[in-house]
This record gives sequence, C-alpha cells and structure tokens, in this order.
Amino acid sequence: MNNLFVYLEIENGKVEEVSLELLTKGRTLATQLHCQLEAVAIGSQLQTIGEQVFPYGADVLHLFDDQRLSPYTSLPHTAILVNLFKEEKPQIALMGATSVGRDLGPRVSSALFSGLTADCTALEIGDHEEKKEGKTYHDLLYQIRPAFGGNIVATIVNPDNRPQMATVREGVMKKEIFDTKHQGQIITHDVEKYVSDTDFAVSVIERHIESSKINIKAAPIIIAGGYGMGSKEGFGLLYDLANTIGAEVGASRAAVDAGFCEHERQIGQTGVTVRPKLYIACGISGQIQHIAGMQESSLIIAINSDPNAPINTIADYVITGEVETVIPKMIKYYKKNSK
Repeated sequence: MNNLFVYLEIENGKVEEVSLELLTKGRTLATQLHCQLEAVAIGSQLQTIGEQVFPYGADVLHLFDDQRLSPYTSLPHTAILVNLFKEEKPQIALMGATSVGRDLGPRVSSALFSGLTADCTALEIGDHEEKKEGKTYHDLLYQIRPAFGGNIVATIVNPDNRPQMATVREGVMKKEIFDTKHQGQIITHDVEKYVSDTDFAVSVIERHIESSKINIKAAPIIIAGGYGMGSKEGFGLLYDLANTIGAEVGASRAAVDAGFCEHERQIGQTGVTVRPKLYIACGISGQIQHIAGMQESSLIIAINSDPNAPINTIADYVITGEVETVIPKMIKYYKKNSK
C-alpha cells in the first residue's frame, strides 16, 4: 500500500539492464518516501529473479510464473499489472521506455486513469503548490523530460491520480548494487486470479530478435559527430580518429536525420544514453535532447567552430576551430606520442 513499484523486463531468465537501473533509482526514491520498493516479475521460469533484484534494494518481489506469460504479449501483462495495482495501490510505478514499456505503460495507465510521463531523463521527489486552489502537495514524483522539441526541460507532476507512472530509457539512470546481502520477501501469485483465458487469445508461435551489431553504450571512448560535420564523407574523419584511439563513433539526431550516420549510433533522448570515460563531441551544437544522452560522461571534449555553442557549457575542455582541421591534428599528435 502506497509503495513504489518497478516492472521488470525479463529476457531468457535475466532481468534487463533498464529494470536494474530503475531499481537503483527506485531504492533512492523509496528511502526518501519512507516506503517499500517492490518489483513485479511476469514470465516463465522465474526461480532466479530474486537473487538478481534483491541486491539492488527490492523489499518485495511479486512473481507471476506461467509458461503462457513468456514471451511478452500485451493483454496478460496488462491485466496482471492493472489488477495488482488495484490491490496494492502503489503511489509510484516505473518501467523502461522500451518497446515493451511503451506498449504496456499506456495500457495500464489508461485502465487506471492515472496518466503517464514517457521518456523521463530524471526522477526526483518534491512538493508542488497549486496557487489557484490554495493547495500544497508533498512528496510528489517530479517526472523530468525534454519537451517542445528539446527546447526546454519540463517537470511534470501528477498531484491527484495514482499511481504516478513514468517510463525511463535504458542508460539514463545509473545501475548500482545497494547491498549484496539484502534480502526481500517473495510473493508468488496465482496467475488465474489476475488473467482471464481470453487474455491469452494471442500466442507467439515464433519469435526472432535481431541483435544490434553496434554497441556504443559499452564503449569507454566515443567520438560523436553532429550536423556540423557537413556530410557523410565528413564522418570519415571521426572513424579515422576512432580507429586511431580505439573508440566508437556516435552521432547527434541532426546528423542521423541528414543521412551522415546510421540510426544505431544516435545518442540522445531519441537514441541511446551513454556514459563513456571520454566523450569527444565534434560539430555538435548541444541541444537538450542530445545532452540528455551524454551528460554523465566522465570527461567531455567539445570541438566546434562556434565558441558559444551550448555543448561548451557542459564540456570539460573546449577546442574552438574547424573539425576538419582539428581532428587530423589530433590523429597526428596521438600517433606521434603513442610510439
């Protein structure tokens, strides 16, 4: 009752990274709210889920184990969450902004008339004052995300309806073990009480997932290019630098939309979120949507011809100059000093 719930995405018996990140953030928020952190696992053969999530601070794990619940299909997972939330009445419910979360979240929030904020980049607890009504609400979930095409950062609150629901993209929150010895309570539910037979009308006969050939999220060094690179050929400079220093190439949305680089390398609110040790931004102006996907980088170097580019405000080092001049020099001196 009045606790914080996290929906767990599970693939082949393993909890997905985005769910572990949400448990980490959920643990912090639950501690602030003096409530319990509860996780919901829906699927098949879930025997090891507890040992995966309890170290991240979960106090309670709700298990719905049935072979018909894996892989994910919309109706049964929706029915379980809707009925469980009606029973438990959580104050906050979080899930990943993935293909699953983007399907499941709106269905659940619509059924519960709760509302939902998608693609949040930050979650905080705070108060809200409705001056017209003369009311002050305490301990609300601040659901923070870029809005109006990334021109502003909006803080969204839901004073009256529960649960306060939000989805968060993978990589936005930091994954961190709470306590390796932490243990919680496991509650195994009877699936038949939550799901009707008609909810299982759709079954997956064959399922194929094409894994991405590019994994820039794991790269310790990223060379990212923006529209300022000028062309697809201009991105060749970035690949030259990346090959020289052992990095991966990323891109801003503007560069991808212009056809300079493939979408798999897009970084930002509509791409992937990264936290490399070194991030070199080349010809990137630094709109809010892009910054949201890389601002947690340990060290940021910005190369831009515009000394007033927004990216410069978060960069540790700024190189003002034309990228086609600066990058060849970087390659030259790196090779010279690495011999």
